[in-house]
Amino acid sequence: MPHTIAFGTTRVVPANTPMVTFESGQYSVPHVHDGQSLLGATVWVRTHGIGADEQVVIVHVGQDGPVEVARHARATPGTPKINDDHFPPQPAGPLDRQPRAKNPAEAEFLDLGEGARLWLLEAAAAGTPRMRVKMAEALSLAKLFDPVEVDWALGHAAVHGRFAEADLSSILDHHARAPKAGEHRASEDRSLTQGTSAWARLGQRDGDEVVR
Repeated sequence: MPHTIAFGTTRVVPANTPMVTFESGQYSVPHVHDGQSLLGATVWVRTHGIGADEQVVIVHVGQDGPVEVARHARATPGTPKINDDHFPPQPAGPLDRQPRAKNPAEAEFLDLGEGARLWLLEAAAAGTPRMRVKMAEALSLAKLFDPVEVDWALGHAAVHGRFAEADLSSILDHHARAPKAGEHRASEDRSLTQGTSAWARLGQRDGDEVVR
């Protein structure tokens, strides 16, 4: 066949990965070329050149005739030749998805901030029951406390997968009770009174000085 002489041998592009195997090496091809998907299509593969300049040329024969769609340096087993532009864009991750409010209550909840948005996405993905009730609870807490703190607690709950009934209020309570940076709080196990270690050194020498 004239095509075999001119373009090499045929390979079928897998339906889920734009890669073809040729002489123990793997090479990427565009998932779409000129508006036509190459996934599942037949392409022709041949070599061009000799030695260090040798290249692998991939051609697709479409309605308008043969067109070169990819050209790579020679690959070796375990080191495929990949062009990132040949692959379709990755689906958006949780942080990139934008939830849309379906009613005024959801709109008010999402207005709390990024933490609320992330909570809604992750809670839905986890199949959390009674989501509307928990969203209403968050809105009630936002009216009683600082909405910024509630939004932070929602983001914290989303990251750590805490979607139970009392998780949000528990996170808020713990955050409110935790000592801030540089702050010390008294408890049953800790006193804020000054210790007596300094008094024990009274009259002793510290280097060449007598502590008074």
